Amino acid sequence: VQLQASGGGLVQAGGSLRLSCAASGRTFSIYGMGWFRQAPGKEREFVAAIEWNEWKGDSAYYADYVKGRFTISRDNAKNTAYLQMNSLKPEDTAVYYCGAGGRWVDLTQLAAYHTWGQGTQLTVSS
Repeated sequence: VQLQASGGGLVQAGGSLRLSCAASGRTFSIYGMGWFRQAPGKEREFVAAIEWNEWKGDSAYYADYVKGRFTISRDNAKNTAYLQMNSLKPEDTAVYYCGAGGRWVDLTQLAAYHTWGQGTQLTVSS
């Protein structure tokens, strides 16, 4: 599996941006996708994840610090996950990484992911 993240950039506080993560290759090994972020000098932290469930509908998970502002979604036909980010704050500034996870894992944890994209920079100015 290969992941290509895109959509980062510079935005003013209060603004919006959408990140994309396109998967290719052995996509049948993907049962969920997620976004983590890493600010300078800090550890990579969970942002949001979406878990596939064709019977009950996908499940989304969010970190408390983005809940109500960020929305994760996916387009199955395009093998792409999205992170819509609204009401951005300067503390959201970080490199955002998308990951692909397997089945029966906790997608809020780094260890759940078997593949990572290259990261895309988000800078929010005050």
